[in-house]
Amino acid sequence: MVLRNYLRQFWRDIRTQKLRTFLTVFGIIWGTAAVTLLLAFGEGFHQQVMVAQKGLGDRIVIAWPARTSKPFNGLPRGRRVRVTQEDIEMIRRKVPEIGTITGEYGDDQRRFKAGRNVLVPHVSGVDPEFAAMRSLVPSPGGRFLNPIDMQQRKRVIFLGDELATDLFGEDEAVGQYVNVGGTPYMVVGVMVAKAQDSSYQGRDKDSASIPWSTFESSYGRKYVDNIVFQAADLDTTGPAKEQLIATLAGKYGFDPTDEEAVVMWDTTEGFQFLNTFFLAFRTFLGVVGVLTLVVGGIGVSNIMNVVVEERTREIGVKMALGARRRYIIGQFLFETLALTLVGGAIGFLITWGMCAAAPLLGAEEFIGTPAISPMVAAITTGILGFIGFLAGFFPARAAASLHPVYALRS
Repeated sequence: MVLRNYLRQFWRDIRTQKLRTFLTVFGIIWGTAAVTLLLAFGEGFHQQVMVAQKGLGDRIVIAWPARTSKPFNGLPRGRRVRVTQEDIEMIRRKVPEIGTITGEYGDDQRRFKAGRNVLVPHVSGVDPEFAAMRSLVPSPGGRFLNPIDMQQRKRVIFLGDELATDLFGEDEAVGQYVNVGGTPYMVVGVMVAKAQDSSYQGRDKDSASIPWSTFESSYGRKYVDNIVFQAADLDTTGPAKEQLIATLAGKYGFDPTDEEAVVMWDTTEGFQFLNTFFLAFRTFLGVVGVLTLVVGGIGVSNIMNVVVEERTREIGVKMALGARRRYIIGQFLFETLALTLVGGAIGFLITWGMCAAAPLLGAEEFIGTPAISPMVAAITTGILGFIGFLAGFFPARAAASLHPVYALRS
C-alpha cells in the first residue's frame, strides 16, 4: 500500500514537472556516463599498451656480451666478453632463478629469394624456447622450430607475417622453399600478426628464425650475439640477472659489478612502470568522473529542496491526517533514488553502446577495446546509491521536520 502510494505520487510529479524531471535525470546520466566511459576507455587503452609491450616478449631480459670497463685481478679493462652455446647450457644448470634462456645469433646480410622476390631481412639463429619468450605464435598449419630441427641441423625457417607476404604474396608459405644466402630452407611456419611497439633487431613481422645449430654450422659463428632469458618467477628477475653476470664473470674473469661487461635490457621494468602509470591514470580519471557525479548529485539535492518547498502544504495535509515522519522521509527518498536509478541505468546503457561501437571505428590499434569491468560497475553503482541517498535524505528530513500548522499556512 505504501509503495503504491509512493509510485502514484512519483508518477504524478513526473507528469506535472517534465522539464525538471528531465534535468534531474540528465545530471545523473551525465555523471554516470562520465565515470564509466573514462574508466572503460582508460582500461582499454591500458590493455592495448600492454599487448603492444608484450609484442617484444613477456617480461624478458635481453643481455648483450660487451667489453669490460674495470680492471680485475690484474687483467686490463676493455676485454671482449664472448659467450658460446656451452655457456648458455652452463647458465641453465647453475642459475635456478632463470626459468627459460636461449642464445641468439643474428645476421642482416643474407639474401632471401623466393621466385622473383629478393629481400635482405634479419635472420636469427635460436632454439625452440625462443618462440614462447618472444611471443612468436605460428599461424594455423605451421609451427615454430622444434628439438629435432636443432639436433639434425635441419634447414627449416620460420617467417614473420609480412616477410612471408613479401616473399610469397597471397600464396601459402608453409611447405615452400626460400633461398637464404644460396641455400634452400623449407618454411615450417609463419608468425601470427601481432602488435609490437619496441624491438632490438627490427620488428618480428619482417624477420626470420632458423635453428641455432644450423646457423652455427652454416655460417661458422661460434659466439652468440645476445642472450634472451626469462626468470622462473617475476620476483626473481633481479637475482636472476645478478647470478647470470656472476656466472659469466667467474668463467671469463671480470668484475661481477662491471655493468658494461654484459649490457642488459630488462623489459619487466617497463611493465612495472606502465602498471604504475596506468593505475595513477585510472585513479585520476575515476576522481574526475566521481566529481562529475557529485555535481549531478548536488543538482538533484537542490531540485529536491525546491520540491519540498512546493509541496509544503501537501506535506502539512498528510501530517494532519496522520502521516508519520518516516512516511514523509520515505516518499522523498523513494523519488530521489528512483530518479538516480533511472539516470544511472541510462548512463550505463550509453557507455555500453559507445564501448560496443568503438571497435567498429577501427581505432583498436590506438585506443584498444574499451570495456566496463565488473569492479567499475559495482563501484559506480555504490557511489550512485550513496549520492542518491544523500541527495534525498536531507531535503526529506527537512520536510518531515515541518510542523503541520506551519506547513498548512504556507
